[in-house]
Amino acid sequence: MLSLNIPSYSNPSGYQLSELAKPELSDPKDVIIKVHAASINPIDVKKADGMLKLAIKDTFPYKIGYDCAGIVTEVGSDVTRFQVGAEVYTRLPEISREKHIALKPPSLSFEDAASIPLAAMTALQALKKYKGDLAGKTVFVPAGLSGTGLFACQLAKNVFHAGKVITTVSTSKVEKVNELLGEGTVDEIIDYTKSDPRKVIKSGSVDFLFDTVGSAMENLCLMKPQSGCIVSVATMPSGNQLQKSSMNDLPHKPKIPIAARMGLNAFDSVRKLRAWRWGVEYSYMFLESSGRDLDELTSHVEEHRLRTVVGTTAELSDIEAVRSACQIVYSGKGGLGKVVIKVVNS
Repeated sequence: MLSLNIPSYSNPSGYQLSELAKPELSDPKDVIIKVHAASINPIDVKKADGMLKLAIKDTFPYKIGYDCAGIVTEVGSDVTRFQVGAEVYTRLPEISREKHIALKPPSLSFEDAASIPLAAMTALQALKKYKGDLAGKTVFVPAGLSGTGLFACQLAKNVFHAGKVITTVSTSKVEKVNELLGEGTVDEIIDYTKSDPRKVIKSGSVDFLFDTVGSAMENLCLMKPQSGCIVSVATMPSGNQLQKSSMNDLPHKPKIPIAARMGLNAFDSVRKLRAWRWGVEYSYMFLESSGRDLDELTSHVEEHRLRTVVGTTAELSDIEAVRSACQIVYSGKGGLGKVVIKVVNS
């Protein structure tokens, strides 16, 4: 099995292709998928670079990437939702089971489908954390053409019926927002290279902030007191969250060192306290991979409420192209939509 992996923590320049053992069914609920396309997310390249190495001990060679779309080749004896030959997509946790997988949206290619799982599920689960109805409310999603941001903007407007969706992009991307996400999806587009969102958006007017860029604390002034809610995927989790997350769902059940766990807990508590002083609820969110959520996203795609945006593609067999594509995600600059790797002859 051809795999994109690293022998030790590294940035994209150290990524390699190598043949690894083909996975085998180890549980009656396991599903084996022949991958046709995979997408790269910020967490993939950050974790490969050792962002969490003090807390989580990874094994090497470390395989890069969680999102994929492909065809089922084998199923465990207890699998009922899928048959061999089914076209599926998923965000794979460390150990994958039937419950994490869904049938691919029929209207999408494998490449487009592979761009959805982690980013769109993250956006969907974050928006569901608002206590109440987002209909008619103001939602702020920085980086609206980033992998996660583009899905969050569309879901906020087209599914949760937000009254006003605000986003930020760079100058060259301002004209692309309506083109790529649909006219009227975003109500206010701010060029962050020319204007500070805190000076453009009225203080105390935002009901929900989906923090995709690590700006949760600096944007507290924008939040509506007593009812404002911030969900972040770009700060850091608490140590307790990290311990319970799917990243630690490994056969050897690793334990986060107590010092790292307590340190992360302390920083998380400080952020929550700062938000509380503004009358705002703040939380960091880990994605929980869910086939049901993917089924919901499939319905939104097929009913034209959700579009995919694939910006850069590369073939897995071209390691230099793969490294360049992953570098776009790693740097966080110059990208548009999702980076997708086409899996060829593997």
